[in-house]
Amino acid sequence: MLVKLILLDGLGLLLLLPAFPLAAELLLLSFAAALPARKPAGPASPTQPLRLGVVVPAHNEARLIAACVGSLHAAAIPAMRIYVVAHNCTDDTADRAEAAGATVLRLNEDSGHGKGAALDHGFGHAMADGCEGLLVIDADSVVSQKLPAIVAAALVAGSAAVQCRYLAANAEGSTRTRLMAVALLGMNVLRPRGRSRLGLSCGIFGNGFALRAATLRKVPYAAHSLVEDLEYHLLLLEAGLRVDFLDDAEVRGEMPTTGTGAATQRARWEGGRQRMRRQWTGPLLRRVLLGRLRLLEPLFDLRAVPLATGTVLMLAALLVPMLWVRAAAGVELLGVLLYVAVSAALGDDPAGNLKALAGAPFYIAFKIAMIGRTRRAARTDAAWVRTQRNDDSPRNNGA
Repeated sequence: MLVKLILLDGLGLLLLLPAFPLAAELLLLSFAAALPARKPAGPASPTQPLRLGVVVPAHNEARLIAACVGSLHAAAIPAMRIYVVAHNCTDDTADRAEAAGATVLRLNEDSGHGKGAALDHGFGHAMADGCEGLLVIDADSVVSQKLPAIVAAALVAGSAAVQCRYLAANAEGSTRTRLMAVALLGMNVLRPRGRSRLGLSCGIFGNGFALRAATLRKVPYAAHSLVEDLEYHLLLLEAGLRVDFLDDAEVRGEMPTTGTGAATQRARWEGGRQRMRRQWTGPLLRRVLLGRLRLLEPLFDLRAVPLATGTVLMLAALLVPMLWVRAAAGVELLGVLLYVAVSAALGDDPAGNLKALAGAPFYIAFKIAMIGRTRRAARTDAAWVRTQRNDDSPRNNGA
């Protein structure tokens, strides 16, 4: 009997401990997001001119690049320049970007560093042109009317780096895109809002973030992993810098509607996070132990398993016939339910978001089926692979 109890206790710990960082992170940030907003760092518009360079990394984005550049022109502020980095393009992305009014930087190289190489190239040109702030917008995205002005105001006010709200442009495309839209509301609105209200760095999401030129000079963009945004945020934290959240500036990007596109994207994101987890857990833990307690939240975020994986672990723990295991699993699951419900409520169509959650079990099954691809993407020699765009033709899919 004693051996059985020990084995059940061990099984409970085996299921609960991997899910604990995720549950703690979700509970903390869900409640923190409800705290009063912190006073903005600066005015609603720049009080002094700032030369803003918008860097748009683009690989075979002929279908979407004109709309992206057009939205930037519609929202432009004085002294703003738009640079489209046509990276290893085999279509007419460069010509369409140029026709839309952007400065085109053609980059053909075989480093395998993907988006990170394009950003580094674009940043270098923009800074050489005298840009004091660098804003990154993905080629499949459009920006809200006041986004450049809000970004410029924050940088003028002293922010070293900022991140705008990054949401899905095509939430209505399918059940999958609706669920991805809810996931983005959690990852890119609820979590950074909670961090911001706790005075923590909100993170970088790869789209809609901006840096002061001084920040880039202090921390060069040497991030070339599959998740270069996460990697660069960790480098900023290591340098003692914080990313501020701009909740009133919004960029919307197209989510993949096909299973192939979604699978490529998820494998890259989650595989890249696994690699960063291996690389950065030790350094972050050492800094926390040395007294940099603000790094505890980024450490928990890094150690958190994907939401689908954590949910499966918690549900499995409910089946263990031990009261303490079931109680702990119940608390963790309540944290997940609270987080998902609040995330869904933050969108334009809360009722539709909640209704779409009925398809969550199928999405979880899809994520579990991705485990093999995710592990391959987590290898140190894994190459960056572009997400297949909606309506891509085979000849435009690119490498």
